[in-house]
Amino acid sequence: MDDRSFHLEDELPQSKSDLTDHIAKGWSQWSSKRKRKKSKSKKKTELIDQMNSLSKQSILQTDPPSIPVGELFSSGEFPVGETQQYRDDNLWRSTSEEKRELERLQKPLYNAVRQAAEVHRQVRKYIRSILKPGILMIDLCETLENMVRKLIKESGLQAGIAFPTGCSLNWVAAHWTPNSGDKTVLQYDDVMKLDFGTHVDGHIVDCAFTVAFNPMFNPLLEASREATNTGIKEAGIDVRLCDVGAAIQEVMESYEVEVNGKVFQGISIRNLNGHSIGPYQIHAGKSVPIVKGGEQTKMEEGEFYAIETFGSTGKGYVREDLECSHYMKNFDVGHIPLRLPRAKQLLTTINKHFSTLAFCRRYLDRIGETKYLMALKNLCDAGIVQPYPPLCDTKGSYVAQFEHTILLRPTCKEVVSRGDDY
Repeated sequence: MDDRSFHLEDELPQSKSDLTDHIAKGWSQWSSKRKRKKSKSKKKTELIDQMNSLSKQSILQTDPPSIPVGELFSSGEFPVGETQQYRDDNLWRSTSEEKRELERLQKPLYNAVRQAAEVHRQVRKYIRSILKPGILMIDLCETLENMVRKLIKESGLQAGIAFPTGCSLNWVAAHWTPNSGDKTVLQYDDVMKLDFGTHVDGHIVDCAFTVAFNPMFNPLLEASREATNTGIKEAGIDVRLCDVGAAIQEVMESYEVEVNGKVFQGISIRNLNGHSIGPYQIHAGKSVPIVKGGEQTKMEEGEFYAIETFGSTGKGYVREDLECSHYMKNFDVGHIPLRLPRAKQLLTTINKHFSTLAFCRRYLDRIGETKYLMALKNLCDAGIVQPYPPLCDTKGSYVAQFEHTILLRPTCKEVVSRGDDY
């Protein structure tokens, strides 16, 4: 007997009212049986999904992580990031067959980004577990970067580190990494922004978080984290960049932060922004403000964005200060004649190892370059390479940063770098 039939042992009633009751009773039995079968079917489907997920990751990662993620996922497909539906006039995209087909055509690109994101998740999860006061900052950076190289299976410009590890402390908001010989040590009362990037085939995942051991700084971190999450929620196809900034500022300013007995209202650093991301181009032309105002430009289908916020107890305005460590070849630079042979040689090295991806002095040291500072300055003066000195708020203040990379897919928004850590 199939599940569309039912059976009653009683004989068919003779009266019309009894017949109605008889049919209702039979329908109840059939409906109950149907629900039980649906429940079993749902559990079976969930079990199959779990088994498929396990089969995709046939090897378990070591502790500390050392196995390339490409070997962990034998199917060659990497985990999809957190997806969020578009809203209002773009809600139709979630069921559009035309948009689904566009996504199928972009599957190799998405998979490359997801591989880079999985490396980022595994590395930052491990780094969080070892962070403690007393660690030498240069040791922290080199541990992180060597793990990225191993897990992504670094291969020239095809896969590797997307930009230097930023580990800016306290009032330094961004673009600080220790140069060789630096002896800076992480302290209990420090607020450290850990910002690093991974890439596969030039598709960059840019993600950052802030670490503070003293619970006094928790409200500052929470303000920046929630402001970033708000920016992610507000972002989407046809959304104006200025509207994202206004939403971020509103959340940031809803927090009060007390540091050493002094109360601060949450302040966004007004001259720092999120940004669009292109292949081998960390800043692809569009800026996502973190305060109201800004451009009326709209986000578009298929774009990648780094949504990031900076909350501060200072003036909310950064300036360049301290020793420079970050550099990047200008993306659109054409041929510029150079007179110094050493500068030409250094440019050849930069083109080979970094192209238009950002690098730092430690990376030049690592590949064997020596006595290059004059040549590097010559490349900067010629406009071929752009220096990125540390960006600092008022000395004595504290800055927190959180950041995720999102992809505006045709059918939905994917937060590719999201993990269970934040």
